[in-house]
Amino acid sequence: MVLLAAVLVVPSAQAGMGLAELPADAVSGPVTVFYPSEGAEGAVARGAFRFDAASEGPPSPGNHRLVVISHGSPSSPWVHVDLARALVGAGFTVALPEHQGDNARSHGDSGPVSWRRRPLEVSRAIDRLAQEPRWSQTLDFDAVGMFGMSAGGHTALTLAGGRWSPSRLLAHCQEHLERDFHTCAGPSWSLDGGLLDGVKKAIVRIVLGTKLADTAWYGHVDPRITAIVAGVPFAADFDPDSLRHPVAALGIVSAGADRWLVPRFHSDAVLAQCGRCVHLLGLPAGGHGALLSPLPPDLSGAVGALVADPPDFRREAEVARLNVAVTEFFLRQLVRTRPGSRG
Repeated sequence: MVLLAAVLVVPSAQAGMGLAELPADAVSGPVTVFYPSEGAEGAVARGAFRFDAASEGPPSPGNHRLVVISHGSPSSPWVHVDLARALVGAGFTVALPEHQGDNARSHGDSGPVSWRRRPLEVSRAIDRLAQEPRWSQTLDFDAVGMFGMSAGGHTALTLAGGRWSPSRLLAHCQEHLERDFHTCAGPSWSLDGGLLDGVKKAIVRIVLGTKLADTAWYGHVDPRITAIVAGVPFAADFDPDSLRHPVAALGIVSAGADRWLVPRFHSDAVLAQCGRCVHLLGLPAGGHGALLSPLPPDLSGAVGALVADPPDFRREAEVARLNVAVTEFFLRQLVRTRPGSRG
């Protein structure tokens, strides 16, 4: 089945993967773009990451569709290079906006402050490509795909029509603090059954009571986005009713061994409420970092422990399944349903 699906997503013209890095301007913040290119690929180094791409290579014809990827918190485009390569191989252009104050270089706004901005930043990335001469005349912006992982999954659910509130997250943490501890406390602290667990929980409750007092509801949809994949999404703060009937085709990817965002309270909870959602893929042995490829090479500390693969996770095979499933979803939703398309 994987082999068959892999054949379906390989285009007839074997274009390479181009790379363009658009600096911030009046339309958007920085946007990284991967795209089909006939330029020669060469070694690219971005921090600790190494991959091959045709830097600023000339774009070659693709399938005319755009997919926007929303990175996690705090992260970068480079942990999604392998997914981008799979999408580019199927003809997609892929844009990754840098989320202000919630990225690998600066993460002081991680959490609700960033969550309010992120969906708008996705829309502005679409606006940016619609104004860039390289893509404005070659991409169809009437049906755009969107993929988000973790905090990016929160962005994805918002763009699917979900509404969320900091006060709902506060209520969740008051009720489920011990069972979903890292959602509420972040990665730096853990409960280990020791004498200090009670102190840790008390401090977290006090901090959250201050930070999550906002009772407003937030949301943002973009009618251009018609197909969405939310991977291991942060979802405990959403109004479940708002996701019963998403405004776009919505696929969910879950990881059964995720200790950062326990599936019961996040991805599984969305699937239980959403009648039109597709459980696109379940990775039973996958941890929170199962959707990252390549993994950051310098994983360490508390974050590293939550993102690193569990011992029985078969990374190469499972990431291949993920990339095929996501690519096939967007082909099905964006390309084969286009007037005049085949399939």
